[in-house]
Amino acid sequence: MQTNFTAEQLRDPDFDSSNRVLRTCVHCGMCTATCPTFVLLGDELDSPRGRIYLIKDMLENGRPATEEVVRHVDRCLSCLSCMTTCPSGVNYMHLVDHARTYIEDTYRRPLTDRVLRSVLGTLLPRPGLFRLAMLGAALARPFAGLVPGRSMTAQRLRAMLSLAPRSVPPASPVEVPRVHPAIGERKARVALLAGCAQQVLMPGINEATIRLLTRLGVEVVVAEGAGCCGALNHHIGQHDRAMALVWANVEAWTKVKETGGLDAVVINASGCGTTVKDYGFMCRTQAEPLKSQAEAIAAITMDISEFLTRFGYQPTRNAPGLTVAYHSACSLQHGQQVTAEPKALLAKAGFRVVEPREPHLCCGSAGTYNMMQPEISGRLRERKLDNLKATKPDLIAAGNIGCITQLSGEGVPVVHTVELLDWMAGGPRPPAVAA
Repeated sequence: MQTNFTAEQLRDPDFDSSNRVLRTCVHCGMCTATCPTFVLLGDELDSPRGRIYLIKDMLENGRPATEEVVRHVDRCLSCLSCMTTCPSGVNYMHLVDHARTYIEDTYRRPLTDRVLRSVLGTLLPRPGLFRLAMLGAALARPFAGLVPGRSMTAQRLRAMLSLAPRSVPPASPVEVPRVHPAIGERKARVALLAGCAQQVLMPGINEATIRLLTRLGVEVVVAEGAGCCGALNHHIGQHDRAMALVWANVEAWTKVKETGGLDAVVINASGCGTTVKDYGFMCRTQAEPLKSQAEAIAAITMDISEFLTRFGYQPTRNAPGLTVAYHSACSLQHGQQVTAEPKALLAKAGFRVVEPREPHLCCGSAGTYNMMQPEISGRLRERKLDNLKATKPDLIAAGNIGCITQLSGEGVPVVHTVELLDWMAGGPRPPAVAA
């Protein structure tokens, strides 16, 4: 694709990056076939190719974002299925993230939109505040259907209340910064991202991860000062808030690395993993040593399924005779290109693993998307659940808290992959799995 940025624009690192991304696009349109919003809506502007044209025009002309551009960019899930499909290697992720930051800098959203985005960007990365919000939402949840109107604000309020858990589990002691020693001889040392929303909604995921790793001889460090990965703020254009979280994590994990060594940063929420693996790019303009530190952290970051595969996971219990439908989170299969490992581990653990039709299509969770775009998200959820249920599974397994929350509540238990692996390697039965 030919671009016409000025020399002055290209001195900006974000514009320079977007220019290089745009110039790799050859207009082939293969991305449209796997884009969830294009599949649902059939509008070229709700496809990656259409959004690329809108973003190119906006950035090249240096003009404020328009309502049309904002509407179609907001509808993008950042599922990154287009990047898996693209034969030219277009890094759509970096382009759309730049567009979102540019939109927030140049476009004034309606008041209710601004307030909601600010609230989400403040609450979700802070487990303490988020827990308080969820306690209140749990009380209000039964009244979600009473919120009147068809306005976007009303739809969003209903979506947020319906997504709230019926009860909020107590805070888990394993997420307090500390070192969890390996059982027996120490064979590796890792830092675990405790996360933000996940530790409030499903603290059992981190507990299962730590149990499993320490039994395998891995020392697990929950680092002082590490917190939210920054993805939630980053994907709604809150650049400065996101980067503050990124810098805090890089500093915390670098300290762990320098004081005792570090074989990996292990992530058990794939949406976070995609972002942490991109820390090198996100910090590319920072001064040393932060730039090099971010690159080093990104280089050793692994999804829990990648680490267990390399470390030689082995079950210790007999096969349970259960069929597991594996839902591949977009951030894992498209964002990180991790596809085979989770299924192979589940099969090794003794489960019969099945995959649904259209495994490449997003479930509609996508960070805050199921709250900000509830109508599209709801349609994608129904489509994904129909495909999953058609496999007649006993359980659904996924590697991302957002997907688990999105797909739960429809009769088939939805659990994190690591909870099943931990169970089969000596841990407790996951609460969602019937005895």
